[in-house]
Amino acid sequence: MLINDVLKRYKQGDRDFREINLSKSNLSGLKLSYSNLSRSKLVEAHLAWSDLERCSLLESDLRGAFLYGANLSFVKLKEALLIEADLTKADLHGAQLHKVDLQGATLSGAVLTWVNLYMANLPKVNLCGANLDGINLRGANLQGANLNWTNLNHARLSGANLRGASLYGIKLKGAFLNGLDLHGLNFSAMDLTETKMSGAKLYDTNFAGSNLDHAMLRRSVLDEANLNNVNLHKGQMRGAHIVKANLMKSDLSETDLRAADLSFANLNMANLTGADLTDANLQGAYLWGACLDGAILKNTNLIGASLRDVDLSGVDLSEAILSD
Repeated sequence: MLINDVLKRYKQGDRDFREINLSKSNLSGLKLSYSNLSRSKLVEAHLAWSDLERCSLLESDLRGAFLYGANLSFVKLKEALLIEADLTKADLHGAQLHKVDLQGATLSGAVLTWVNLYMANLPKVNLCGANLDGINLRGANLQGANLNWTNLNHARLSGANLRGASLYGIKLKGAFLNGLDLHGLNFSAMDLTETKMSGAKLYDTNFAGSNLDHAMLRRSVLDEANLNNVNLHKGQMRGAHIVKANLMKSDLSETDLRAADLSFANLNMANLTGADLTDANLQGAYLWGACLDGAILKNTNLIGASLRDVDLSGVDLSEAILSD
């Protein structure tokens, strides 16, 4: 079908263009909002600055399409093919991208706030600088993706594959990272306030200087992680594995550390004011100059721990394990 025929029908009020073939057509700057383009062929089509707001593009083929700056807000793209597509600076807020294949696509500077990308295939996708606030990326494949400088605040990433992804300068405030394998990654000097990372694999991960205020890290594995000078005020770390981790000068005040394993951890000069260490294991830990004012040490294992110059004001040691 010729483009002129499509535009004529659109002006007459027709919005049904299902299974249309407009591959390699120039549709730049055209208004086709609210149209049904499901199962259409738009391979290598030029759609820069086009208005496709609230269009239905279910199962459509947009491989290699040029969608620079296009308005794709609230578009339905379930199971569509966007392999190698250029979506630079496109507006995709509110779009439904369930099971979309975006392998090798470029989304640099795109607006993807509150987008649903559940189970989407995004290996090596370029999302550098994109706004992904509140995005749903649960179970998505982001292996090797470029996520540098992206806004992932409040994003849902549980079950996603982030191995080999570039994460420099990203924002993760309030993001959901439960159960992810993030070991060895660099999260230093980041705002991770209220981030959910319960059950995550974070061993040998670098959090130095980060803000983890009110973060959820229950049952997470943080063995040998670098948590130097980290703010974990009122953090939830019950049952976490933090063996041999570096927590020097960290703020763990009022943090829930019940049943946490902190054996041989470096807690020198850490602030543990009001922390709950019930049933925690601090065997062999270093607590030189640490503040435990008002901390709960019920059944806490302190065997072999170094407590030089520790502030124990208001601490009840009667039920702590202190032998050796």
